[in-house]
Amino acid sequence: MPKDRVEKRAALKAFDLKKNMMLLALVVAMVAFEILIRVNHKGAFFTPANVTNLILQNGYVVILAVGMLLCILTGGNIDLAVGSVLCMISAIAGVLIVNMGVNIYLAIIICLLIGTAAGAIQGYFIAYVRIPAFIVTLAGMLTFRGIGYIILKGFTISPFPKSFTRIFNGFLPSMPAQVPLRTTTPGTFDGDPDKLAENLKYFLSENDLTAKQAADMSTSELRDMLEAHNSALLKEQILITMIVAVVLVALFVILNSVSRIRRAKKGMPLEPGYSFGIKLAVVVAVVLFGFWLFGQNKGIPVILITLGIIVFVYHYFTSKTVPGRHLYAMGGNEKATVFSGINTNRLMFFAYTNMGFLTAVAALVCIARFNSAAPSAGDGYELDAIGSCFIGGASAYGGVGTVSGTVIGAIFMGVLNNGMSILGIDQNWQRAVKGVVLLLAVLVDVATQKQRGGGRRIFGGMFKGKDKDGEAAESGAEPAPEGAE
Repeated sequence: MPKDRVEKRAALKAFDLKKNMMLLALVVAMVAFEILIRVNHKGAFFTPANVTNLILQNGYVVILAVGMLLCILTGGNIDLAVGSVLCMISAIAGVLIVNMGVNIYLAIIICLLIGTAAGAIQGYFIAYVRIPAFIVTLAGMLTFRGIGYIILKGFTISPFPKSFTRIFNGFLPSMPAQVPLRTTTPGTFDGDPDKLAENLKYFLSENDLTAKQAADMSTSELRDMLEAHNSALLKEQILITMIVAVVLVALFVILNSVSRIRRAKKGMPLEPGYSFGIKLAVVVAVVLFGFWLFGQNKGIPVILITLGIIVFVYHYFTSKTVPGRHLYAMGGNEKATVFSGINTNRLMFFAYTNMGFLTAVAALVCIARFNSAAPSAGDGYELDAIGSCFIGGASAYGGVGTVSGTVIGAIFMGVLNNGMSILGIDQNWQRAVKGVVLLLAVLVDVATQKQRGGGRRIFGGMFKGKDKDGEAAESGAEPAPEGAE
């Protein structure tokens, strides 16, 4: 076998190891927390309620991290203003929906347009005025946070109408909830009284009972009927949820297999068969298990569907479209990209405009989750997004990173937060642990760059200018994601 072919295969295997390392680390972390939580008698990690809560708590991180990835790909640039833009959009949504009573769909469109405009303003100064991204987004962080404070006047706006919160914080299938068999305090009911009345009406109609007939029944007889009613609802919910899960994993396996076959026909390098099979098996197992837990709780969270659409669209964009591949080329070697006739200014402008749009989406998700718009909204969110990208395999030098890796990084951060909170670990220690994990992820990236002889200054893109010879800094990009053709 020719020497260059052997070297190419060795490099590809090393790349695959790095690409799948975080998936393995995520599985190990989940299993470790399950063991630690059970040993310390704190309950369990893999409970239906906790897994659902994990998705609800970290939905905004995934959305912001996907947008941040595109900024990082352009050459290690980041956006420090996402938390402040999120605060501003939350404030605007609160005023429009709660205070002014504007139609929720119109208000959503307005918020998305304002978020996109905020990103475009920053993108213009970065791409065309050529002010370093760090300076522009630092200014944006202060400016947009101030606007948010001005709009809110230091107060929290709440509550938002249920018709709005259900769009981003509901569950599917939308089935009647189970009727509670007991309450915390005699004579009172947990949760929404209107919802309880609605569920009781459904129970009575399903069993052809009137309220008087139910009142005349013995306690044990009525309890048995309620248990049977709740059990039937739960089984139906689990069945629908698992059907959706099976369809999704089937599509995942088919699409990945077809992509692999096409790459083989074109003579492109392939991920080792054992690695490909293990990755498919792990993803299928995780999806089926996760959806089974969702079915046992309240069903599939709507935010999970939103995340699925965003991840699919941006994975397709970055791996299978020409503009997406241009982002990788720009991060790998901007000078060569310009000489190839690619408009790098337009790419940079797009990356930050898109970041503004996704920040607006994350803002709507957050206010639906918390049912309020507060001045503190978005504090530190930019750090969560940046950390998720680097932990997920994005390079601090730009030109390297995948949407799937970023999602894994975001989930990993969420698992750390959730697991340590259940164990009762102090908040300050939690921050220290996350900081160490982030540093280790960047160190791995630095070591990889040094092995390839392409070491550059970290976050060079933030202060990127021209060197003494008038040339931009250069580096080599890693192989394209397997989905790219």
